[in-house]
Amino acid sequence: MRSLILGVLAFSALPAQSLAQEMSAQAGSDAIQRLVDIAAVPCLPGENPAPTPPSPLPYDGPLLTRQNLTGDWLGSRDSLREHGVTWDIYSTNFYQGVASGGLQDNSQFAGRADYYLNIDGQKAGLWEGLFINLHGETTFGQSVNSSTGTLLPVNLSQLVPVPNQDVTALTRVKVTQALSENFIVFGGKLNLLDEFNQPFTGGARGVNGFMNAGLLFNPVLARTVPYSTFGAGAAYLKNMQLVASVLVLDTANTPTTTGFERFFQNGVSVVGQLNMQTSFFNLPGHQGGGFSYSNGQYAALDTTAFIVLARLQQNLPAFARQSGSWSLFYAFDQALWVSSENPSRSWGAFGNLGLSDGNPNPIRWTGNIGFGGASPIASRKLDSFGMGFFYVGLSDNIKNFAPRALPLRDEHGVELFYNIGVTPWCHITPDFQVVLPGQAQASTVLALALRAKIDF
Repeated sequence: MRSLILGVLAFSALPAQSLAQEMSAQAGSDAIQRLVDIAAVPCLPGENPAPTPPSPLPYDGPLLTRQNLTGDWLGSRDSLREHGVTWDIYSTNFYQGVASGGLQDNSQFAGRADYYLNIDGQKAGLWEGLFINLHGETTFGQSVNSSTGTLLPVNLSQLVPVPNQDVTALTRVKVTQALSENFIVFGGKLNLLDEFNQPFTGGARGVNGFMNAGLLFNPVLARTVPYSTFGAGAAYLKNMQLVASVLVLDTANTPTTTGFERFFQNGVSVVGQLNMQTSFFNLPGHQGGGFSYSNGQYAALDTTAFIVLARLQQNLPAFARQSGSWSLFYAFDQALWVSSENPSRSWGAFGNLGLSDGNPNPIRWTGNIGFGGASPIASRKLDSFGMGFFYVGLSDNIKNFAPRALPLRDEHGVELFYNIGVTPWCHITPDFQVVLPGQAQASTVLALALRAKIDF
């Protein structure tokens, strides 16, 4: 199992050897849980750019320096962690507005709360290599996504689990078992944004880094990969590095229901990937790619979890259903600076490319590139930043279908953010986006946002 822990570290975005030397026995289970996330991602995984300690810190401590606002819960939180049970709870609030352009000037206040329960089976008295991960989420308020005329949401965090609804849902119940030092299997109800974690983006959920879906994951996967659904998979490691993984998913997106009532009624999706660690400039990086394929039946404007299609569905005629859909994707990340004093502080570049069938997938191809990570300002050790550009090429199938009723065009834009660590448990983020919307009737959007996140 020690080799398994080192394998996780070797594949992370941080220098593995330095971190491995610092990790304690308590941190070992956290490293294996990292593998749980790595195994399922149809995208290159890695650490969030925000500073992360190499081993778990005590929950208690002075109010302004502790990791979580509510501390140790009268001593119970550290005790629970020692017995394999950890709770991570945070609340994120957004005030975002369309300052100019789009379909209408609009500003909205909205928010979400996320609750993560992680169980280490061995520490909990079960057996070695077992991990159970649950994710519950609550959303409230209205977003500005429908006011922009964009097809990719300018605030992905407010599109899931369902858009513009006050809802609480259990979107992840995932069970993982390590069968050996080189092979793990997992299954259950999977939350696919939890499984994406490309370095230097701040994570795919949009609460720590970028907010626009075009910079959080590869949108070419939106047709074949639901947000929350049943699935299972396996991952293979060699020489302490993740080499390959495969994931089989139900095509139905069921974030607010059990999903049993639609279980595999529309076929399955398969996602496979290969990954390779690199060391250009003697700094850590990753190169990888893969595919997705579904044998389900889709129409080009069928609802997806990650694209804003409501106005198109209202104004365009129905498309014929097609059997099967595929996509190919490539991703990279490359550190350009790593702190010699604290290897967990780094910043670098990332990018993605994607290609699909174009019908029934409404997106033919995608690309993005960006920079981000820990703040280069030495005195701001809790801060992070990001800047990026994305381009979404729509399929000719939907651009040419009804050009007068609702003309469409390719969508592209830029986003910049600076995440200010007021305390370890409180972050305030100004965010700036300029996007040319996919709906041609909408002019270039200037979207401004202020985000506040508190870790409880």
